[in-house]
Amino acid sequence: MRLAAEYVLPLRWEDDRELPELTRYLASLSAVIDVTVVDGSPSALFAAHAAAWGDRVRHLAPTVTTGANGKARGVLSGLAVARHELVVLADDDVRHTRATLAAVVAELAGADVVVPQNVFRPLPWHARWDTARSLVNRAVAADYPGTYGVRRSALQRTGGYAADALFENLEMERTVRAAGGRVRVCRDLFVVRRPPTARHFRSQRVRQAYDSLAQPRRFAVELALAPALLALRRRPAGLLAVLVLSVLLAERGRRRDRGAGVFPRTSALWGPAWLAERAVTSWVALGLRLRGGVSYAGRRVVRAATPLRELRRARPYRAPEI
Repeated sequence: MRLAAEYVLPLRWEDDRELPELTRYLASLSAVIDVTVVDGSPSALFAAHAAAWGDRVRHLAPTVTTGANGKARGVLSGLAVARHELVVLADDDVRHTRATLAAVVAELAGADVVVPQNVFRPLPWHARWDTARSLVNRAVAADYPGTYGVRRSALQRTGGYAADALFENLEMERTVRAAGGRVRVCRDLFVVRRPPTARHFRSQRVRQAYDSLAQPRRFAVELALAPALLALRRRPAGLLAVLVLSVLLAERGRRRDRGAGVFPRTSALWGPAWLAERAVTSWVALGLRLRGGVSYAGRRVVRAATPLRELRRARPYRAPEI
């Protein structure tokens, strides 16, 4: 039985190395859910995608052209033409199953936005490193995945969300919250995500740190990491205590909401690596903010995400209608 929902995948590729695998995935999806791919790839690749996918999926070019964040433009374009009220948004590296799709759709019965938890499969070294970030997020609040469930009407009421924010997931969540919508975090709804290449992983370090500018208290803590670690460089016992605490924090996230059954036992041991990374990249992100923003897809983006209080007052930016 097909799900009464839509799967929207925003896409922009510069090469087609992953096309055969994605084509197989989309074919399996199309058997259980209506699929729309919003493809901002160059014309030659767009044509190749259309030929590969045929009539199994609806394949469209983005219609929303304003805003610095290409993924957000793709999402808004897809929501504008969605054939169903319930929509599953997913990046091109997310790999849902029928069971996870059905679970997201079921959770939308009582929510406007559903936030699952991504898990990397397979697990090369850099995916283990990035998993530590997810575990810390789970320990203190929730992670931000590459897939969401949304009610189309929840974003129709707001006219969409700003497509000029770097942290587009948080921007969408806050926009729905500001309008009185219900956001349901499902830390125990695990959806597989394929890891990036090691090169792409390295390129994301500062960008992810820049996202923290949208959460000032968190960013202040991350900025404090480098001075704290430097102050402890001649106090091995104190430095060891900080590193152990980072492991314990990550382990708390691993065990929370059935995570111990999904995340490997060694996952928390990567906590110190992520801690050291963020101690450096948070200061780089601050420097970029002072210089006018971070480079993203060939454009400079200043805003990480709009503060919730601003969205509740009256958003200065009017997002494209969907």
